[in-house]
Amino acid sequence: MKKIQIAPSILSADFSQLGSEIKRLEEAGADMIHVDVMDGHFVPNLTIGPPVIKALKKHSSIFFDVHLMISPVHKYIEAYADAGADIITIHPEATEDLKSSISKIKQLKKKVGISLNPETKIDVVLNFLDQVDLVLVMSVNPGFGGQKFMPEVLIKIKELRQIRKERNLKFDIEIDGGINFDNSKIAIEAGANILVSGTTIFKSNDGDIKKNIELLKSK
Repeated sequence: MKKIQIAPSILSADFSQLGSEIKRLEEAGADMIHVDVMDGHFVPNLTIGPPVIKALKKHSSIFFDVHLMISPVHKYIEAYADAGADIITIHPEATEDLKSSISKIKQLKKKVGISLNPETKIDVVLNFLDQVDLVLVMSVNPGFGGQKFMPEVLIKIKELRQIRKERNLKFDIEIDGGINFDNSKIAIEAGANILVSGTTIFKSNDGDIKKNIELLKSK
């Protein structure tokens, strides 16, 4: 079984103190930082762009897990790679040519992630699973933080775990959306090994980030 990793989403951080928030996450034992990039077009919200990521990365040693919810995504891949993304996750619906976009991320020497919205079938990415490092399963409809977890996506995680085993592949399975202390257990049992969480990490137990990360990891 793969090691369970926690990727706090800075969407729930104090945006006026982002640099120090990332330091807090590093010191508390976060495995990586999850950065949600939204364009107000592919999803109905706007967040941060390459200049902010570049500024944050300069003062951080932690792995940046950058989730691009932007369309068309292909022409922006290089900008986020240059800004300091360590893994770049894209949606199949956001590119005209998924194979080409995956190749571009690889050429830029970054890890490749592909994301499945709750309604997106695994079939869409089946032929690309041997080319990616991570599959991100959305357990909410992307666009806003603080939404309620959709348990019906767990079957998708189980299917991905089975496919990975049958084809002897190595990709990580990440889940994002409404992850808390109750559903983190069933997500891990289904096969997820990277949990993205925002509100739970920053707000629970009076903001004790270290404790919250440890609680999310324990099955």
